[in-house]
Amino acid sequence: MIRVAALWLFGLLLSIAATVVTIQWVNANLYGPQQPVRDYIQALQNGDGARALGLLGANVPNASPALLDGQALKAAAEGVSDVSLGNPTTLDDGRVRITVSYQLDGEGHSSDFTLEPAGVQWMFFHKWKFLPTSLPVMDVSVVNQTEATVNGVAVPMPAGKNTFSLLYPGRYEAGFENQLFTAKPSAAVVDSPASKPTPITLATAPTPALIGQVDDALKQFVDKCAQQKVLKPSGCPLTFDTNNQLTSEINWSIVEYPKASITAYNGSWVIAPLTFKAKVQFQEKSYATGAISTVEKVQDHYFTARLAINGEQVTVTPVVKY
Repeated sequence: MIRVAALWLFGLLLSIAATVVTIQWVNANLYGPQQPVRDYIQALQNGDGARALGLLGANVPNASPALLDGQALKAAAEGVSDVSLGNPTTLDDGRVRITVSYQLDGEGHSSDFTLEPAGVQWMFFHKWKFLPTSLPVMDVSVVNQTEATVNGVAVPMPAGKNTFSLLYPGRYEAGFENQLFTAKPSAAVVDSPASKPTPITLATAPTPALIGQVDDALKQFVDKCAQQKVLKPSGCPLTFDTNNQLTSEINWSIVEYPKASITAYNGSWVIAPLTFKAKVQFQEKSYATGAISTVEKVQDHYFTARLAINGEQVTVTPVVKY
């Protein structure tokens, strides 16, 4: 009986020891402070902003939340690779710091997360929560537009500006493009709540399609002017002076067409002053000698034009001053 009791006691002790070891292993691996960090990173990669914010418990600034969920958030985390969680570093008051190392934009980065105890679960398993912080923000502006794209998602830009709350770590790329205007994309990497990304300014510029439309309108305008058989066509920048008597038909031809240069100015788009070359041909008779001569002259001519854009509708209005 003593031998049986001893065996039973030995087995009980082994069971207790195994249970303690199991609890310690589960606490360290499934309920340790690293697990909330793993869950948070996974939520970012899934584009699950609600889950990520719920875990992080961060204060959300008074800024646009457009990038805190869905495709924009998922795209921000897509560049995060080779993720490695460091061992907990013990701090004061039972808190711990977890350092996450990773690659982002081809460079090594790290983010520190501070967690604190949050009680126990099922009597044995420790719970941890993030120490609350405030989310970083990013300022974006775009020239003469009221929207832009960030990580492939359209975002509003009232008066051409907006400030966005960001989850970290992640890469946020802003850009703009439509049929008429485009801006070179610019990106910011955010790896901590203390990150202060350089403000992104999207310098929109006309696309070749818009330049082509404006140039075509200007070409039509000067071609119509050239069809008039007078030295000073009405409503046109063409003009030629002579003191002699005309003895033939007047013919204008365009040698070099005007090319538009479109720039932003005072909240709108303007066309720089225009120049083009035209040739005038005719015969004239001298009042002094009666001799008849042929005039064939190429000259520069100048005018301006107003540009109006309504959606994708482009209107060019030439302006001629005498």
